[in-house]
Amino acid sequence: MAQEKIVQTAGRNQLGEFAPKFAELNDDVLFGEVWSRTDKLGLRDRSLVTITSLISQGITDNSLGFHLQEAKKNGITRTEIAEIITHIGFYAGWPKAWAAFNLAKNVWAEDTTGGDAKAAFQREMIFPIGEPNTAYAKYFTGNSYLAPVSREQVNISNVTFEPRCRNNWHIHKATKGGGQMLIGVAGRGWYQEEGKPAVEILPGTVIHIPANVKHWHGAAADSWFAHLAFEISGENASNEWLEPVTDEEYDKLK
Repeated sequence: MAQEKIVQTAGRNQLGEFAPKFAELNDDVLFGEVWSRTDKLGLRDRSLVTITSLISQGITDNSLGFHLQEAKKNGITRTEIAEIITHIGFYAGWPKAWAAFNLAKNVWAEDTTGGDAKAAFQREMIFPIGEPNTAYAKYFTGNSYLAPVSREQVNISNVTFEPRCRNNWHIHKATKGGGQMLIGVAGRGWYQEEGKPAVEILPGTVIHIPANVKHWHGAAADSWFAHLAFEISGENASNEWLEPVTDEEYDKLK
């Protein structure tokens, strides 16, 4: 799968005439090359490194504001950014942390009740929500969480999606056997195979995903969602992650 390409035009938009070389380096090298090396370091981790560096230097202008917005897009939650800045404060300085918080609280303002919603959703199901799904965050739109249920005989995980969160189109490849099975646990979600209508997933819904079929799954726009994911053993099994499900595709679902 080709690595994600970051497109940036801010340099040329703001400094294209005054400092064309700087604008070129900003747009084509910093973002077009360095930030685009997502096969080496994911966008979420690059956001974490960047905001830590900026805050540590006391840079709390529009540059930090931009990177906080990007950090949120790249999966860093309100709870996580509060903990990150608190931690930075002990090493970089308390006034710098205060200045960063003044920007961050506005970026994550609409997520104020997110923790309460997550806690309420946890009470709906017997399986834990688990930890942020950071290892696969670059393959998801929005925040997801992963809780291993079993690693003996069959790999089973509880995967939780915040509203609107979904994974990219992907394929469970195998030359024999393989594939995946999903069982809805709580909330409401969607499953879709390429070229077919989306299927609603509710608690108790069972989805059988054959090997070598392109598909995606995730939460409905108005609901948290969780499913158990069963990995089916097969020969030469592997996962191929593909393009994200666009907002245009997703918003057609009701």
